[in-house]
Amino acid sequence: MSEYCFLTSVYKNTKTDEMKLTVESMENQTVKPSQIVIVIDGQIPEDLKNYIDDLAGKNPSLYTVVPIENNVGLGNALRTGTDYCRYELIARMDTDDICIAERCEKQLKCFEEDEELSIVGSDIAEFIGDISNVVSERKLPAEHKDICDYLKKRCPFNHMTVMMKKSELIKAGGYLPWHYDEDSYLWVRMYLAGCKFKNIPENLVFARIDKNTFRRRGGYKYYKSERDLFKFMKKNKIITGFQYFKAKTVRFILYVLMPNGMRQWAFKKFARK
Repeated sequence: MSEYCFLTSVYKNTKTDEMKLTVESMENQTVKPSQIVIVIDGQIPEDLKNYIDDLAGKNPSLYTVVPIENNVGLGNALRTGTDYCRYELIARMDTDDICIAERCEKQLKCFEEDEELSIVGSDIAEFIGDISNVVSERKLPAEHKDICDYLKKRCPFNHMTVMMKKSELIKAGGYLPWHYDEDSYLWVRMYLAGCKFKNIPENLVFARIDKNTFRRRGGYKYYKSERDLFKFMKKNKIITGFQYFKAKTVRFILYVLMPNGMRQWAFKKFARK
C-alpha cells in the first residue's frame, strides 16, 4: 500500500510563505502523495488564494481544493476534507509545519509490516523561525499498549505527524469539533473503536512554534476543553473517577491559576525534552 492522500486546511491567518515550505516538504517525499487535499476554511488573503489556485492549476490531478464559504473550525474543516480523500491512507500536517523527506515512506512501511495498524504518528522537533533553530522536542510512547496508557493522561499523538486509515477514522466517527482538542477527542474515540496505535520514535516533523506558544496555552477555555475531554473518558470508563479528579485539578492549576511565565516554564520542564 503506497498510495496515500495528504490532508490539510487553511484559514485567514495562514501565512503563504510558511505554507510553501509545508507543501514543498510534502511534494519532496521519497514516496510522493497521490493526492493533496487543501480545505479553505472561510475567507483567506488574496496572496494565499492565488498560491493555492496556482498549485491546483499546474497539477489538477494531484491537488483537490475544497472551499468552505464561512469559517467552520479545524474539526469541521477536516471532516469535510476527509470526504474528498480518494485513498485509504491519509497523512496530516498543518500548513506551518515541515516534514523530513522520508516521513511518509517510514509510515507506509509500518502499515505494510502490520496490517492491523489504524494510525501511525511520530515524535516532533519544535522550532522557532527556521528548522535550524530547534528549541524543544515532544517524545511519545511508541507501542500500542503504552500509547493507550498515555492517552489516559495526555494527548498520545502529535497531530501534525499522523498517517491513518480513512476507514478507521470513519469507524470512530471522523473529525468532530472540540474546542482546542479536536485531535485528542478523535484519538479517544479511535481508542473506544478498538483501533491499533503506533508512534515512530523519531522526529519526522518540524513543528513551528513561537516564543509565546506555551504562554498562550492557558485560561478557563483551555481548562474547560480538557476537563470536558477527561469527563468524556470517565463517562466511557476509560479512566476512573480518581483519575478524572486528578486530571482536572492539575489542569485547573496549570491553565487557570498559574501565571503565564510559570506555565511556559512548566511546559518546557515537564512536557518537552
